[in-house]
Amino acid sequence: MAGITTYLSVLTLNVNGLNSPIKRHRLTKWIKKEDPTICCLQETHLTDRNKHMLRMKGWKKIYQANGPRKQAGVAILISDKVDFKPTLIKRDKEGHSILIKGEIDQKEIIIINLYAPNVNAPNFIKHTLKDLKAYINANTVVVGDFNTPLSSIDRSSKQKLNKEIQDLKYAIDQVDLVDVYRTFHPTSTQYTFFSAAHGTFSKIDHILGHKASLSKYKKIEIIPCILSDHNAVKVELNNKSKDKKHANSWKLNNYYLMKNGSSMQ
Repeated sequence: MAGITTYLSVLTLNVNGLNSPIKRHRLTKWIKKEDPTICCLQETHLTDRNKHMLRMKGWKKIYQANGPRKQAGVAILISDKVDFKPTLIKRDKEGHSILIKGEIDQKEIIIINLYAPNVNAPNFIKHTLKDLKAYINANTVVVGDFNTPLSSIDRSSKQKLNKEIQDLKYAIDQVDLVDVYRTFHPTSTQYTFFSAAHGTFSKIDHILGHKASLSKYKKIEIIPCILSDHNAVKVELNNKSKDKKHANSWKLNNYYLMKNGSSMQ
């Protein structure tokens, strides 16, 4: 029976396909080792006909959005260690996004898991956030493979951000979300993806948190994963702490920036 949980962890990983039984077995072992409360996967490459293949002991609550073909596909897995009660599920028919809303220990939580297509990724993220704006509040966490860096330091090439990404950053700010990893690690050059075609590293896998909830976040890190061509991102948060007003949230944000002697990109 699940007990009261003070701290939650959310992990996001692009798995680059789960049709291989060997890979699913290895992923199960890897997830059990990392032991997140909530695990968000992208590019499962499953369809509604074979979605049953994604199953794990200790993870009875699995929510999926799959497309008609073996591409895209997103999933959210909730550990049996917590008592999650779902109240709403919204799925994209193409398998690029899924939203779940519910309660853990009578505390609301909303998880949005995104996989942006390779083409026009910033516009996809921007329009998806606009469509789901009604569900974005202090209890919302947005994760996934955005296929887009959110700052120039998110790329080893340090290439300037184009207009589409600048517009996306503005849209993210307009719904009061921030890049949690970059808030905690403003100068870090850890990346989540290597492009062999371009010979560059980038951080295109992100976790966004609400400005009013930054005080809840305790730790965030990029975790290597040999099962995929992406690394994972994992965040820990206090499920019991109360939300701060925006002014207090930005004080916390500025504290991390001053501590690291840098400014947000």
